[in-house]
Amino acid sequence: MARQNYELGLGIIEEHIDLATAVADLAESIFTADAIRAIVEAKKPEKYPPFWKSLVDYELLGLHISDELGGSGGGLTTLAVALEAVGRHALPGAFTPTVLASALLQAAGGEATALIPALIDGTTLAAVAPETSALPVAESHGAGAGGLKVSGTWDGVAAGDVADLLVLPVAVDGAVRWIAVEAGDATITPQDSVDVLRSAARVTLTDLVVPSSHVLSGLTAERARSIAAVVLGAEATGVISWSVAAASEYAKIRVQFGRPIGQFQGIKHKCAWMGIALEQSRAAVWDAAAAIDKGDDSADFAGNVAAVVVPDLAVTVTQDCIQAHGGIGFTWEHDAHLYYRRALALRGLLGTREARALRVADDAIAGNVRALEIELPAEAEAIRAQVRAELDVIAAIEDDDERFLALGDGGWVLPYFPKPYGRSAGPLEQIVIAQELKASGIQVPNLLIGVWALASIVGHGSEELKEELAIPTLRGELMWCQLFSEPGSGSDLASLQTKATKVEGGWRINGQKIWTSMAQFSDWGILIARTNPTAPKHEGITYFLLDMSKEGVDVRPLKEMTGSALFNEVFFDDVFIEDKYVVGQVDNGWKVTRTALASERVALSGKMDAYANDRDLLRFANDRDLSTVARFQLGELVAESQAIDVMGNRIVLKQLLGSDSSTTASVNKLLAMGISQKIAEFITAELDVAGAYSVPGAPTDHALEQLLAGRATTIYGGTTEVQLNLIGERMLGLPRDAEIKGA
Repeated sequence: MARQNYELGLGIIEEHIDLATAVADLAESIFTADAIRAIVEAKKPEKYPPFWKSLVDYELLGLHISDELGGSGGGLTTLAVALEAVGRHALPGAFTPTVLASALLQAAGGEATALIPALIDGTTLAAVAPETSALPVAESHGAGAGGLKVSGTWDGVAAGDVADLLVLPVAVDGAVRWIAVEAGDATITPQDSVDVLRSAARVTLTDLVVPSSHVLSGLTAERARSIAAVVLGAEATGVISWSVAAASEYAKIRVQFGRPIGQFQGIKHKCAWMGIALEQSRAAVWDAAAAIDKGDDSADFAGNVAAVVVPDLAVTVTQDCIQAHGGIGFTWEHDAHLYYRRALALRGLLGTREARALRVADDAIAGNVRALEIELPAEAEAIRAQVRAELDVIAAIEDDDERFLALGDGGWVLPYFPKPYGRSAGPLEQIVIAQELKASGIQVPNLLIGVWALASIVGHGSEELKEELAIPTLRGELMWCQLFSEPGSGSDLASLQTKATKVEGGWRINGQKIWTSMAQFSDWGILIARTNPTAPKHEGITYFLLDMSKEGVDVRPLKEMTGSALFNEVFFDDVFIEDKYVVGQVDNGWKVTRTALASERVALSGKMDAYANDRDLLRFANDRDLSTVARFQLGELVAESQAIDVMGNRIVLKQLLGSDSSTTASVNKLLAMGISQKIAEFITAELDVAGAYSVPGAPTDHALEQLLAGRATTIYGGTTEVQLNLIGERMLGLPRDAEIKGA
């Protein structure tokens, strides 16, 4: 199966992208189908798989280890990048357990780090026991010596039957501690594992005295969990990557009822959700790894988020991969079950879903969350000084109208626009401007649809139009609406029926638009209408600017489920538009429309403050004594929301580095709109009767209003289903929907 460009995306910087490519090339050359199948069918696993020497020679075992300890000094982020690449091949053997063990030893520091060099050079294999709810109890041994005396059993120790060194969690005075034990000091019994490519064992210690040098006193339970979440989560991300590629590639070639199955929305949307899960997993693992590498105080919160997000997504995606393949996916000969088994095994090593989610909930309720900030290059400070100096002058303007004029004329409203309408700001300057505007407290006019109008006017309009409409819009003097959707076409803009007929000096418009936000308050509208009914559907469309006060324009508000009227129907009865208000060429309005819908600005966030968000969720939680079930649900919501925010930061960083982030931005928008609905639903459900009725003295946090209003977020701007089509086609290369005959 050929590697696709979306498959190795955990790393962002060029160094990590090159590493991922190199490791993937190595893996494809040594993890052949025959070699993997030989391991699957083997009665007893080999201690050193045939490709072990290649992993050692490429120095993959020490990617994350510091230079002082003999490693490459790349940190956990670098290791995670490599693990995603090898994880795509359901990497057999003890590689992942060994690098996890060395990561834990490094985090512990002290004398135990002397064990690391043998793990790096591949002469010693290691295994790490999972932390369970019932750990063996260790007792202090030797007055003041720091040693422990341990008896007990650990199950499910991945690669434990081939390991030379065991890293084991124990309970000491009610707290979790970690010890390193030579395999020869333990009784090791091979154990059946769901993962047929990585063996497992039961490990038993009987009155073993562990010296202080092998007690990992510097390793907290929280940090151990975080490191495990990164290492195992990175491999799980590789498993997801393979599954997405396998399902989508199969969907392109498997023909059913005369069509590739990837053309059917049931399969296309399933694959799209799988691709979305891949981006979520990458974001969560990447952020946790980066936080640990930087020594951030919030690193363990990020680790807990990764532990909630990634393992269950891996299981779900591998299940969906089998489903997408149909009967062939259920066979022993197909590789899909190998990845499903690996996903199940990795999830089992990270503890129960309840325990993982409750840790996130407890952190969030206590305020121990991770504030996400984008690290900017050094050159940002010179830009910041200039931006701050100019904004200080504007901040000193007392009159609101004059301040809005200064913001518009200075290009601050849309800084990514070309001068004189913006500041021709690149991604870095846009971020700095956004930060400084926020810090200064200056409110920039929210142009809403005016942004789309300006994009079309500045990109395709005459100088006369720019002078008449662009500058007043930037100053906040004009409000715009969008006259695109029609009752029979919705998001299918190419199917519009509103007609524009050429007359002397202009055009006569007849037809109807619907779902037009704010039309009743708007001064102008951007309108597309069919000017050539015989042309193909994406041709014969012209882009107009319409003065909403024109005779023949009839705006009829549509009362929404909230009881308010934001949307409108707009009817046109012989409305006259002068020739000068045609933007671009006649019959070529689709090109202008695409300009209006596109944007070069940096997407700082996919979430909208007007709808339910994290602040609403945590404010609600802090005011109540939540049940365990509610705390579990809260933890899942917080983890999902945090991963969405990380995805937003990754999009910005990709833009700063000049990488294409358009598909990831679509994924982020889709998830951001969905999470607001989930948060509002959670709050409303927890309010009991007060979530549906007006109960005196019972605060609702406007939850019901947010719940009702939030239903629109996954409809306007392209429904969830339309977005899934786009993600499936643009990200995964699935075939476009079949053309309907006669359309």
